Amino acid sequence: MIRRLTTLLACLACLAFAGRPALADPSALRIGYQRSSTLIALLRQNGALEKALAPREVTVTWHEFTSGLPIMEALNTGSIDVSADVADTVPIFAQAAQARITYLAEEAASPTAQAILVAADSPLRSVAELKGRKVAVTKGAGSHYLLLAALKAEGLTFKSITPAYLTPADGRSALASGSVDAWVAWDPFLSAAQAQTGARILRDGPGLSLYKRYYLAADAYAEKQPAVLAIVFDKLRETGAWVKANPEEAAAELAKLWKIEPAIVRQANDRRSYRVERVTREGLSEQQTIADAFRAEGLLPRPVDTAALGLWEPPTR
Repeated sequence: MIRRLTTLLACLACLAFAGRPALADPSALRIGYQRSSTLIALLRQNGALEKALAPREVTVTWHEFTSGLPIMEALNTGSIDVSADVADTVPIFAQAAQARITYLAEEAASPTAQAILVAADSPLRSVAELKGRKVAVTKGAGSHYLLLAALKAEGLTFKSITPAYLTPADGRSALASGSVDAWVAWDPFLSAAQAQTGARILRDGPGLSLYKRYYLAADAYAEKQPAVLAIVFDKLRETGAWVKANPEEAAAELAKLWKIEPAIVRQANDRRSYRVERVTREGLSEQQTIADAFRAEGLLPRPVDTAALGLWEPPTR
């Protein structure tokens, strides 16, 4: 697993040498997503985006990926046009690899939607007690930054702990088996572990990490198709508002798609803002903090100026 994650990051670092992306096709919109991409999952199910784009004769296709970094690679190489939400750290790694991507939208801060977990019977009661312990974390994920920030707040460095770089599923298994002392997770994995195993939150995000999630587009597509992206933005915003206004119905719908108990989905959704907004330079301030933290740990190949990526601008009507 460590080898696979290391290889993934190494491949991403090679994006700067990828071929020139294909030109945007005005008749197609290719969207990359993960299974847990909430708003995209609902749009795929209800067909609202296809209906909204039909007058423009734009066809939507959906392309599933296992995590955010491969989505960024696909954006950069022109294999897809738009990404579903990815954690705040993902565009930073892509930018370090000189990927040609544009911020389309953000989901406003959801700091309680990720946390450091310990087993229900763990003797650990504070982050400070993680010193010398083994902690499962997904390398390069938003949860990775939460761990860095939590350790720093206690006067500890990343070298104070022994990281076990694992996927969410493997991290949960490692915590349950006792092979790690803590696991850093995000929703819906966080809520599922709490409900199903009794895992206890040692520290969550408030005061440490805003935990925004971002939607991105390939530069070429953002340049040529701003009006299509305006429709995507509007549908994302409408869907996010619907989830918050109809929590039970949204949880039931997602529970069917994800094969998770509705109560778990409801708790996870309660922790997420789902407030879709335009990205501003000012709003990217924590992105630079995150980039600097990863660079200091030697996890980025070069310094990153997070204000340098493009921002989608809606067309004048």
